[in-house]
Amino acid sequence: MSEKSGKLIVLGVTGGIAAYKAADLCSKLAKLHEVQVIMTENACKFVTPLTFQTLSRRPVITSLWETAEWRPRHVELADEANLFVCAPATANFLAKYAHGIADDALTTFAATYHGISVVAPAMNPKMWSQSACMENVNTLKLRGVQFAGPASGHVACGADGTGRMLEAAEIFDLVEKLLV
Repeated sequence: MSEKSGKLIVLGVTGGIAAYKAADLCSKLAKLHEVQVIMTENACKFVTPLTFQTLSRRPVITSLWETAEWRPRHVELADEANLFVCAPATANFLAKYAHGIADDALTTFAATYHGISVVAPAMNPKMWSQSACMENVNTLKLRGVQFAGPASGHVACGADGTGRMLEAAEIFDLVEKLLV
């Protein structure tokens, strides 16, 4: 097994069916880097925190209120992280991120972090093309957030179009380029 890079990646997982792809991404990232996973409550309905704990070998953060430290974990992580990637990034997360809404562990971390950020959108094509979503995407791009996708194709709800999350290998490749 190769040595890890010493870099810390925070992997945010939101509540969409594409959350299963985030497990593959976590596995790929954890081979080379330290990975801290933060899951939303809705993400936990698609994939369990135990999956990510096993892959990352770290406890998964699912709440702002479960902390044994005096210093809030999202602040400490924001100081330590080398890169933040959110995969999947739902329309809900993109809206909160664009507007600075910090009402759970993931969005609070995102509001605190000032480093390299990547989002991998995943949603129904009608949601992706909705004008409010496009405005949020443009706002985030203007702030320097990198977008990994979305891809076009068949999505879980049966629709076809742009909104499908990129494959884990494609997101991994972008993250590796940004970490250089």
